[in-house]
Amino acid sequence: MKNYAILVLLALGMTLNASAMNVSNTVVSEVVMNSVDEFVKIKSNQLTPPVIEEILKQYPTSKLGAAYKNDKGEFKLVMVLKSGTRRTVYIDQHGNWINKK
Repeated sequence: MKNYAILVLLALGMTLNASAMNVSNTVVSEVVMNSVDEFVKIKSNQLTPPVIEEILKQYPTSKLGAAYKNDKGEFKLVMVLKSGTRRTVYIDQHGNWINKK
């Protein structure tokens, strides 16, 4: 009878330990998701004139595949090169290129 009591207590302890570990994992996941910069898709006519000038200087034979903007006023541009490959570049609203990895 003592063996059954020990077995029940051991199972209860393992269950409580497993549920406590799940709570801590959830908190860590939420913190990571809040730190990501969000880019929202925009139309090409919403690009500022300095950005358009820099695109024409650096990529004269390329086409703009997609444009995105974040809350900081930075643009994420997907350029389609003449060879057909796509290149993602970042530029601020004043036409300064940004190096992001």
